[in-house]
Amino acid sequence: MIDNERISAYINSLSEDMPQELIRLEEEALRNHVPIIRKETQGLLRFLLRTHKPGSILEVGTAIGFSALFMSEYTSDDCKITTIEKVPMRLRDAVKNLSDERFAKREKINLIKGEAMKVLKELADNEEKYDFIFLDAAKAQYMSFLPELLRLMKPGTLLVTDNVLQDGTVINSRYSITRRDRTIHSRMREYLYTITHMKELASLILPIGDGIAISCRVDTV
Repeated sequence: MIDNERISAYINSLSEDMPQELIRLEEEALRNHVPIIRKETQGLLRFLLRTHKPGSILEVGTAIGFSALFMSEYTSDDCKITTIEKVPMRLRDAVKNLSDERFAKREKINLIKGEAMKVLKELADNEEKYDFIFLDAAKAQYMSFLPELLRLMKPGTLLVTDNVLQDGTVINSRYSITRRDRTIHSRMREYLYTITHMKELASLILPIGDGIAISCRVDTV
């Protein structure tokens, strides 16, 4: 039987090194216990960005800006990255990091400050379309975001959803989940069932990091 922790450590040891500026930002985030995308997630994103070659990216959940800066490193110079954040504490750090001259490709990133659902509706109403969407925001809202995300996708758009397995608890009975976490548990299960059963999307769930769902828009319905 494969030891997942040891295998993950070995795979991570083979990963391509990030630019030093991103390494320092990652180390700072880890020291301050700020959640950012895990090593496994970084490797998958790097692969998808290099093979899919998106010209436009939408990120829902900027946090401190690490993932947006990470994606800027592995996309073309003319790729545009739009990222959304509303939490004041995170916005403060995101503004600082996304304006830091150490990050040479930061100019590709446009930070929108506001509540995600409101911003998504506005973007969809303006008929914006994206080649690649990275969803890493409030987990209980994934299902609510989905209709608006579909409006922002075109055939071939990839939707990558992070943290969908919730440390493995998503497979548990709701009665084994603490009462305060039952809502997010049931909503995540609903989200995963929906994206894997709707005709507009072809989806795959991977046990990478804390779980990643990859969905591709397959029609224009």
